[in-house]
Amino acid sequence: MKQPEFDFYDKTSLKSYNLDKTMRYQLDMLDTLDVFTRKHSENVAALTCRLCEYLHCDKGFTEYCTICAYLHDIGKLFIPPAILQKPAKLTDEEFEIMKTHTTLGYEMCMKDLKLRPYAAGPLYHHEALNGSGYPQGLTKNKIPYEGQIIRVADEYDAIVSKRQYKSHIGISDTLKILIDETKPSVTPDYSGTLSKLSEEAKLGKSNPVIVRTLFKVVIDDIGYEITCTQSYVDALSEDIKRFKQMEKYKQKMDKAKKEKEKNYYLEGIKILLKPGETVENFDQIYQEYIEAYNTRKAIIDNLYSEIKTIKKLKV
Repeated sequence: MKQPEFDFYDKTSLKSYNLDKTMRYQLDMLDTLDVFTRKHSENVAALTCRLCEYLHCDKGFTEYCTICAYLHDIGKLFIPPAILQKPAKLTDEEFEIMKTHTTLGYEMCMKDLKLRPYAAGPLYHHEALNGSGYPQGLTKNKIPYEGQIIRVADEYDAIVSKRQYKSHIGISDTLKILIDETKPSVTPDYSGTLSKLSEEAKLGKSNPVIVRTLFKVVIDDIGYEITCTQSYVDALSEDIKRFKQMEKYKQKMDKAKKEKEKNYYLEGIKILLKPGETVENFDQIYQEYIEAYNTRKAIIDNLYSEIKTIKKLKV
């Protein structure tokens, strides 16, 4: 039985906005990006759209923010492949070059009348509330809301992609990293509190409200994954019942002494067989189905446990 695939970034919400018509030109720009960057851009846009919905943004802003997210890494077109695709950690000099993708993307958008309205995506997605981001080192009130949303979506997808999650099991570890992004990057001195520090010093890099909203998106995703997996388990369960019946027929066939009786149970087995299954191999396939059933049941249990863990996290 073919294993169903789960997509972290289901685009149902995008389709509901009929973005194909409004974004055709903008999305064509992504065709020139490398495969990894393009996929990342699509993921960040899908997640940004969902974050906007959960944040109760209006339709116009959601569409705008989603397109900004699609284009947020367009400046990587101008980053040398040796740096962009380097598997090892970048040197300080290489990182400075990588950081220019924000301003390069902004300049590219500003030169194109169709891209100009969405130039905020490339420019602001690496800015941080506490002023530690780039390219301008802006602080909270100076960073547009779309930039704050895209930053969280970008950070999340970068970690998820790096760790190559096939399921949401263990995803709470990723969320813990994002929680740390909301905390102040400085610690108070012996005098005790942060009250004497600047407002920026009291902030983390990411907006805690948006990170908290991401938790809701992830929990709903896990619920959807559980539903998908449970449907697969239910289908496996029906097949296992069928195999059990074939097993009973085979046992009776082996015990039968008369040829007519043996053929009766043999025909019963054949009636229950599906394409690819034979009288000779159904025992092996039966064991594979049982193993798949037990594996998926364990995944469901772990996913429920993951939801409990995420609900205990505090932002």
